[in-house]
Amino acid sequence: MPFAIPAPTLRAQPVSVTRQMAAALARLEAEARAKGQVLHHLGAGYPHPEVSDPSLWIAQKRGYFQHVAEVQEGAPERRLPRLMSALYNYTDTLGPPSARAAFARVYGHDFGFYVDSDACVPTIGATGGISMMCALYEHAGEPIAYLVDAPTYTGFLSRAQLYHKASFYSVPLDGQGPDPALMAQQIDRARADGKTVAFYYTVTDGHNPGGISFSLARRQAILEVCREKGVLVVEDAPYTYISYERPEDRPAPLVALAPDQVVHLFTASKIGLPGPRVGMAIAAARVALADGRVLPVRDLLVSESAGSVLFHNPEALRAFEAYLTDARFAPRDSLWPIAAAKNAVYSENRRILLAGLTHFLGDRPELFGWTEPGAGFFSVFTFKGGGIRTDTAFIERLIEEHGVVVIPMFGFYSADARARDPGVGLDQIRLSFCYSPSIGAARVREITAAVEAFGRAVRSLCGLPRVD
Repeated sequence: MPFAIPAPTLRAQPVSVTRQMAAALARLEAEARAKGQVLHHLGAGYPHPEVSDPSLWIAQKRGYFQHVAEVQEGAPERRLPRLMSALYNYTDTLGPPSARAAFARVYGHDFGFYVDSDACVPTIGATGGISMMCALYEHAGEPIAYLVDAPTYTGFLSRAQLYHKASFYSVPLDGQGPDPALMAQQIDRARADGKTVAFYYTVTDGHNPGGISFSLARRQAILEVCREKGVLVVEDAPYTYISYERPEDRPAPLVALAPDQVVHLFTASKIGLPGPRVGMAIAAARVALADGRVLPVRDLLVSESAGSVLFHNPEALRAFEAYLTDARFAPRDSLWPIAAAKNAVYSENRRILLAGLTHFLGDRPELFGWTEPGAGFFSVFTFKGGGIRTDTAFIERLIEEHGVVVIPMFGFYSADARARDPGVGLDQIRLSFCYSPSIGAARVREITAAVEAFGRAVRSLCGLPRVD
């Protein structure tokens, strides 16, 4: 007999569209092979295996641990075992201070602002930071509102809607970012509806899934609205280092513009370390509590982490520290040289995608459009003609008939956005150019073949003449 759990104490939640695709990839690959078909990857937002090969990092980590052990006091034969014992034991909730200090130094240098290592809280990837930020507002048991972009990252939607008193108030995106005037209206509307506005969640660089980076002017306007309205900003930043802009053209992250009102969620996953799930929340912002106290978000996150994670993985954090040193284990000034090697792969993939879209579909600008991302992994492709509906049946047809895996956009819109427009996102798909199974020349061939297959499939489905 099943246990009885009264609703809404526990309720089933829809799985995000990206999670569904991740779970289905092995099955789709097997089905494609059974048909003698090649599966073309334009759906998965995974770090590329050529970028995330851990071999050099593992060697760097081992060498760094030996280096750290050698400068410790005590009998030489006991130095490394003593260090390793600490790395595989319990640690403080904030993790090793040296890892936070190394991160704060490098990140502050790279983005031009002071990062206090004491304001850095380790997280289990950026996802862990999202979960803790949501949890902070759930404990009171009151109705809360999240301000989000339309569209927004499904990982955030999935986590936030676990709380049954959470609502989303979305703001449509244009090519520069969300509309500041509409953002102010949505904040007012949420409060008029009796909700506490928890924070505005966004991805400013390489927006997932929007395929844009916010302009500097729009970033400043967003911060102005949120400051005027007293709304905290949570900036998810997986792609800050995955940039295709010239250094002088890269807009500063929100946290560098206003560290007193932004919680910034960094993850090492996209810079080349996806498995260890190392993240940092930069949380110097302060918030007012219901009892009148004003506390740093950092203090609240530490309390939350102590109650949920308790002990972070010290081996993973010290290994990330090793990543922030050079070949002689001297502290790095910047992660951009490491990012350059990663971005050489991603920028080539991006070039192949954009060139292929132009070649196969650029002759019909009245029918098709796509974003040209300045950062990140994604481009949003739009069917302008009105004859294509990018629902689940369409996505399945692309896979079954053409072997092309893409992600539909309709799942990236919150419930309020779909209520405003039931057809929102049903003329768009998200194209990922980050992933293919192979490396080197084989990667180039696979990405090229995937873009060609997509271009020909779209022309076929729209009844257009074939282009070779």
